[in-house]
Amino acid sequence: MKTANGHEFVAMLEKIAPRKLAMEDDPIGLQLGDLSKKVRKIMFTLDVLEEVVDEAIEQGVDMIIAHHPFLFRPVHKIDMETAQGRMIRKLIKHDIIVFAAHTNLDIARGGVNDILADLLELKDTEVIVPTHVEKYLKMVVFVPEESSETVRQILMNNGAGEIGTEYESCSFEVSGIGKFKPSENAKPAKGKNGELASVKEVRLEAIIREDLAEQAVKAVKAGHPYEEPAVDLYPLEGLKHVEGLGRVGKLAKEMPLEVFIDIVKGVLSIEHVRLIGDPNAKVKKVAVLGGDGNKFIHAAKRSGADVLITGDIYYHTGHDLLAIGLPTIDAGHNIEKVMKSYLKTEFEERSKNLGIEVELIVSEKNTDPFTFL
Repeated sequence: MKTANGHEFVAMLEKIAPRKLAMEDDPIGLQLGDLSKKVRKIMFTLDVLEEVVDEAIEQGVDMIIAHHPFLFRPVHKIDMETAQGRMIRKLIKHDIIVFAAHTNLDIARGGVNDILADLLELKDTEVIVPTHVEKYLKMVVFVPEESSETVRQILMNNGAGEIGTEYESCSFEVSGIGKFKPSENAKPAKGKNGELASVKEVRLEAIIREDLAEQAVKAVKAGHPYEEPAVDLYPLEGLKHVEGLGRVGKLAKEMPLEVFIDIVKGVLSIEHVRLIGDPNAKVKKVAVLGGDGNKFIHAAKRSGADVLITGDIYYHTGHDLLAIGLPTIDAGHNIEKVMKSYLKTEFEERSKNLGIEVELIVSEKNTDPFTFL
């Protein structure tokens, strides 16, 4: 087992929530600290507040990974008499890295909105607000029979073979005869220089997202037994990989909204919600969008949802929701705390696979500013 630095854990987070998915002007990434330092203990938190920093110091944490950036707006001065100033001083004094994954973690497959949808047991989920659309390609590689499985694994390890959200390691192969004539200067793995060779080969096919294709081609060429392997890429029409905000899906059975609200409170560990709409409305199709959902109510309505679950609904947005006939459960912004245990589990598995020794904890502080009396 080895000890990793901050850069290595950022690379791990990049696999989970790629920074390219973040919304424009979202200040994700390094907030404070030196990523070159060795990291032996990481704490995951929803918010970075002074009490959370104190908790990190008490626990001997080297790195905090948060959902909400605490330096969300430009800092023009650091006043040590303010909570933010004291917090920054403590973080620097104790050499604690702070890194944020915000809208990229909301949007990413498996991220905040997928976690919420899974907790609510929604089926056949789709993105509510598409933000990134990637095309698919069909990748075709010709390889000698005895090396086909090795090259197939290279493809799978570099993002090929995923169909939808439930199938992976998908490929197709057919056998045939490959013919080629190496020049006198070539270094063929099969055949002889200057002579036409006939080799039993496999045509290996798999689909791959366009953004992953270049790296996959490089990996195949590096691991292929041939000096000049044949690799083809074909565009696929009508097949796209969509990433975006929010999820909409179906419950196993229709139920009254007031019954569904009790389920929401139970699975999300909250005691109270604000309701906009008729508690007797029937619910089958559910939209969920962690955080502030004010901008996306019309997209949720267009998704065909019977109810929207989100947070931070404004007074006038509430009127708009009544006008468009979309019952809404304001469960609060704090429901995004589900990301803490998710990231801990992901980092545990990935650290183990990479042989990295690190202690991973979640913040126990309740950062919800609201108390209902």
